Amino acid sequence: MPGEALSAPDEIKAQNSGTGMTKLSVNVNKIATLRNSRGGSQPSVTEFAAAAIASGAHGITVHPRPDERHIRRTDVFELRDIVRDVEFNIEGYPDDRYMQIVYEARPDQATLVPDPPEALTSSAGWDCISHGAELRKIVGELKARGIRVSIFLEHDVGQVEAAAATGTDRIEFYTEPFARAFEEGRGRESYQLFEQAALKAKEAGLGINAGHDLNLENMAIMRDLPGLLEVSIGHALVTDALWMGWDRATKAYLDVLAGGKAHHSS
Repeated sequence: MPGEALSAPDEIKAQNSGTGMTKLSVNVNKIATLRNSRGGSQPSVTEFAAAAIASGAHGITVHPRPDERHIRRTDVFELRDIVRDVEFNIEGYPDDRYMQIVYEARPDQATLVPDPPEALTSSAGWDCISHGAELRKIVGELKARGIRVSIFLEHDVGQVEAAAATGTDRIEFYTEPFARAFEEGRGRESYQLFEQAALKAKEAGLGINAGHDLNLENMAIMRDLPGLLEVSIGHALVTDALWMGWDRATKAYLDVLAGGKAHHSS
C-alpha cells in the first residue's frame, strides 16, 4: 500500500536494489589523525563531517581503532548526534570493543574488516570461507539489532559466495588492487575482474559498496561497477581538499559519481 512502512528484510532489499546514484560516504579518519597529531580539538571531526554533509555527502564513515590513533570512542557518539539525516557507517574489526560501540551508537551500517589492532590501514578482505561460522554469528547479532551489515571483501567469486552464506546485507570490495592497477595503466583490465565478482554478488542478492584508494581519477572507472551502492572515500578526499578546499573536493567526488569527467585536484 502507498506509504506503508517496509519490514526490515524488505527495507534491506530496497537498499540493495542499486537504483539511483552511487552514494558517497566521507571517511573522516584523516581529520582525526591531524587533530590527534597536535592534541586539542582542532580540526574538529564533527565540524568537518557536518561540512561534508552540507556539501552533499550521503554519509559519514569512521573506523574507531583500539589505540584511538585517529577516531576516538567519544567522536563516534558526537558524530551520531549530527548525522541523523545521512547514513552513519562504523567500520572495524568485530572484537568486543567494536561490537559494544556499534551496539550503543546504532549506526545505519556496520562494516566488518579483518584488521588486527596494529594494522596501519586495511590491507585485505575477509576470508569468508575460513571464518564463515564466526561471521555468521556476528552478522546475526548485528542484524538482530536492526543494523545493516557489510563485509570487507576481496574481488573473488568464491569469497562472494561465502560472504553471502553469512547472511550479510552487503559486501565492500577492497579496491586497492584496482587502484594500483590503474596507476600502472591496467585499470580497465582490473575493473573487469571486479565486475565479475560484482555480478556474482548481485546474483546472490548482496548490496555492493567499495572503498580503499579510490580517487577522483580512478573512480571514473569504478563508478560503473554493476550494483554499486556506496563508496567510502577518506584519504584521497582529504588530500584533494588541501588543494581544492573541503566543499569543492566533496562536490568533485559527487560529480564524478554522477557521471562527470575525471577531476584533477591541482
